[in-house]
Amino acid sequence: MKSHRLTHFRARHLLSMLVFAVVQACSGKDNNHTQDKSDDNNLSGTLAPVETRARVALNQQPAFKGQTRIAGIRTKTAIKVSTITTGLNHPWGLAFMPDGRMIVSERPGTIRIVTVSGVPGNPIKGVPAVRNQGEGGLLDLKLAPDFASSRLVFWAYVEPGNGTGVNCVASGKLSSDESAFENVSVIYRGTTPYSSPNHNGSRMQFDSKGLLYVSFGERFDDNIRVQAQQLNSSLGKIIRINQDGSAAPGNPFASLAAARSEIWSYGHRNPQGLAINPVNGELWETEHGPQGGDELNIIKPGSNYGWPVISYGLEYSGQPVNGTGLTGQDGMEQPVYYWDPAIAPSGMVFYTGNLIPEWKNNLFIGALAGRHIIRLVINNDTHRVIAEERLLVSEQQRIRLVVQGPDGALYAITDEDQGRIYRIGI
Repeated sequence: MKSHRLTHFRARHLLSMLVFAVVQACSGKDNNHTQDKSDDNNLSGTLAPVETRARVALNQQPAFKGQTRIAGIRTKTAIKVSTITTGLNHPWGLAFMPDGRMIVSERPGTIRIVTVSGVPGNPIKGVPAVRNQGEGGLLDLKLAPDFASSRLVFWAYVEPGNGTGVNCVASGKLSSDESAFENVSVIYRGTTPYSSPNHNGSRMQFDSKGLLYVSFGERFDDNIRVQAQQLNSSLGKIIRINQDGSAAPGNPFASLAAARSEIWSYGHRNPQGLAINPVNGELWETEHGPQGGDELNIIKPGSNYGWPVISYGLEYSGQPVNGTGLTGQDGMEQPVYYWDPAIAPSGMVFYTGNLIPEWKNNLFIGALAGRHIIRLVINNDTHRVIAEERLLVSEQQRIRLVVQGPDGALYAITDEDQGRIYRIGI
């Protein structure tokens, strides 16, 4: 295993530490780092913004202060980064089993169990065929909330057709000997099979009620991406379903005959990250923008997140998005935060562990093009990002997903031919 240390900050943060001490003294709270609000135990950024590259969309301005290029911050705790394994083929999803082992999906179409020491097992049988082209294939994976008793596993994938692919969600029961999935069922099949292998989205997240949220991209091309704004299509949407694939009760468009009842939100481009904020139960999302304009959003039921009508950044041609370059419009949500140039944000997690107290309730996001992990400090009263840090920059790996392990450390997987699992802790 290899390990190295992230640098400490010293004198340049003296003022910040003094402010923190005064705040703690005035509040009458001890410094135990167990408060619910992340801004109670983390300072706003005091360093220069971590992004130093020139913006792509030079004529655009953020809608509010701190929407992009917020001040930087550095972790004070001495962090150890260890490589658990390097033997995976473009891993996409990772979940911890009750005994601490990891179950991992690989984009070419396999699911395997990785031991605590990092040894990948044989592919588990029973996984349906996938369309392993471009960004498509076998994507996210989640264990049922009651996995210890039900042994149910859910996965998102692109189902192959006649030169096309369509987003699907399947579930299966892991056999007692862990060699196969039993009673495999496609519980949800999206609309509009399409030839493009790109922009599939397909991150999943269970909520406290056991309902499943799934994100779908708009399939990239100009002629089809408009379906992100159409409520009769699953493209460019986040859906909310029961574990049998049916629309969950209380969805915002259930009473509209022309709309799909499973839709929770719409107007998304390529959403690859979903996480529940532990402070307030909100669903947060990351999605890939065009050139610049990668977004972090708070997802509200029935809301329109704008794509492709509004967006930060530019088309890949260098022209304004949708020919207008609009970054805002009435009835369409603004991102909580955005990145220009693009960093390609993917899977994310809010940290709830006690191993590294200064990270409590911070948001950690994998960056593919950026080749790092993003740490964001959130003020949950104002719903604003107040500081940003970049971790694992020296590794130069495409980080697909960050999750929290049962030991309180963070674990990250990399989108590479020899995909890695990292442990980030002490």
